Amino acid sequence: MLTRKRLSLNPEDSLFFYPMSQDTFKKITAHAKEYGFIFPSSEIYDGLSAVYDYGPNGTLLKNNIKEYWWKAMVQLHENIVGLDAAILMHPKVWKASGHVDAFHDPLIDNKDSKKRYRADNLIEDYMAKIQTKIDKEVKKARKRFGDSFDEEKFLSESPRVLKYKKQIEQIGDRLNKALSNNDLEELKQIIIDLEIADPVSGSRNWTDVKQFNLMFDTHIGAVSGSSSKIYLRPETAQGIFVNFSNVLKTSRMKIPFGIAQIGKAFRNEIIARQFIFRMREFEQMEMQFFIRPGTEKKWFSYWKETRLKWHLSLGFDKNLYRFHDHEQLAHYADAATDIEFKFPFGFKELEGIHSRTDFDLKSHETHSGKKLRYFDPETKETYVPYVIETSIGLDRMFLAVLSASFTEEKLDDGSTRTVLKIPAILAPVKVAVLPLVKKDGLPEIAREIFNELKWDYMINYDEKDAIGRRYRRQDAIGTPYAITVDHQTKEDGTVTLRYRDSMKQERIRITDLKKELNRKLHLRTWLG
Repeated sequence: MLTRKRLSLNPEDSLFFYPMSQDTFKKITAHAKEYGFIFPSSEIYDGLSAVYDYGPNGTLLKNNIKEYWWKAMVQLHENIVGLDAAILMHPKVWKASGHVDAFHDPLIDNKDSKKRYRADNLIEDYMAKIQTKIDKEVKKARKRFGDSFDEEKFLSESPRVLKYKKQIEQIGDRLNKALSNNDLEELKQIIIDLEIADPVSGSRNWTDVKQFNLMFDTHIGAVSGSSSKIYLRPETAQGIFVNFSNVLKTSRMKIPFGIAQIGKAFRNEIIARQFIFRMREFEQMEMQFFIRPGTEKKWFSYWKETRLKWHLSLGFDKNLYRFHDHEQLAHYADAATDIEFKFPFGFKELEGIHSRTDFDLKSHETHSGKKLRYFDPETKETYVPYVIETSIGLDRMFLAVLSASFTEEKLDDGSTRTVLKIPAILAPVKVAVLPLVKKDGLPEIAREIFNELKWDYMINYDEKDAIGRRYRRQDAIGTPYAITVDHQTKEDGTVTLRYRDSMKQERIRITDLKKELNRKLHLRTWLG
C-alpha cells in the first residue's frame, strides 16, 4: 500500500477511538514474554525499538498460522500456486511500483523535546481524546438512568455529545483532505489550530512537516554509490507481479488464477507503536488473483466473503471482526476494504482486500519493456489482467490470536486461571502427556504414548510438580488437550483426556487416542 488509510468521517465507526484497555494489553505483552512467545530483539543490549524475536512457543504458533493460511489458500484451491520471491530486487521495481516517489509518512519534530512524531498520529490522538469525552458522557448517563438507558438515543440527542461528534467530524475532514492533497502546510496548521502539545515536554514549538520515505536502503557490491543502491522490499506483492510471466508459463495456469506468498517485508517506521502491531521487520501472507478485466467486482466480493470465512473458521467471536471500506482509494485501486479486528486498543486493520486493476502489471511493462500479458483462449483476446489482492500481516494475525485467546477466569475455589484459548488447529503444543506421579511405571507408559503421538503432533511431556500445576502451565501456553496417565491406566488401558477450555475430563482408551485427536485436529474439521 502506497497511501495510508484515511479516517472514516463517521464518528460512530470509532475507527481510531476505542479507549485502549492498557491493563489487558500489558498483561498480554507480559504473558507473551514470560511463556516464550515474543521477546524484545537484542534485549541484552537494551533492545531495538519496534523489532521483536519469536520464542519457542511463538515460533510454533507463527508457523501454525502460516500453515493454516497456506493450506486454505493454496492446497484447497487448484488454481492458486505458491511463490517465494527474493527480498532484494532491482531498484527499478520500486520506481515502477511508485514506492520511490510516494511511500512516505508526514513527520514533525518538537524543537524543545527533540522528539519526532507522525503529524497525522498527533491529530488522530487529539480526536481520540474527544471520543474519550463522549465515552465518559455515556458512562455517566448509564449510571444515572440504569436499565432504562437508551445509548443509541442518547448518542443522537445529547447536545454535548453532538458537539463532540461535530468536532471529530470537522477535524477528520480537514485531516483527510490534507493527506489526500499531500498538503504538509495544512497538516501543521491543524496541529497549531488545535493547540496540540508535545506529549513529552508539553511544548508547542513545532518544526514544519516533512515527508519521510519508509523504505530501508542499502548497497549491493563492494563499492557504495548511487548506482549500487537497492532497497529492502517494503511489501511482498511486487515479487509476484514481476514473476507473473514465469509462473504463467511454468505452472500452465489459466485465468482466473492466483499466486500466493509468505515473506518478510521492511518499513522504516519512525513511530512504531502497539507491540508487534506495527514493526520495522514484519511478515506478510498475501495472494494476488489475476482475472479478466470486467470481472473485478464479482471477484472482489468473492474474496471479501472467502477471507472473512477463513477468520471466522477459527471460532472467535464474530463481533471481533468487521469490514471497513476505504473512502479514499490508493492510485492503483478501484475498490478496497479492510477486515478489521478489535484489538485491546480498538478496531484496526488485520487484512486488506484490494481491487488493484491492471496498474502493477502495466507499470512494470512500461519500466521493463517486457510484455506482461495473457492470451485468453476463450475470448481469443490478449490483455493485461486485473488483480484482486488479499494481504494479511502475519504478525498482526499472531497478535489477534493472542488478544482473542487471552483469558483470566475465576474458579470455584477462588483462584484465578490464566489461559490462552488458542484454536486447537493453531496451538503451539497440541497435547501434553502427563504421568500422575514419577513412579509405579506411569512415566514409562506416558513415554510410550508420547513417542507414538509425536510423529503426528507437537507434544509436550511433563512430569515435574503436582498435576494441577502442570495443567496451569499447559493452559498458559494454550495446549488444548492433556493426557494424564494414572494408576487406573495400568488396570484397564485408559487415560484421562482433559479439555483446556472447559477443564472437563473423560476416560479414553490409549488405542483410541490417535483417532480422537485426528478427528479434532484434522484440517477438514476446521475448514471443511
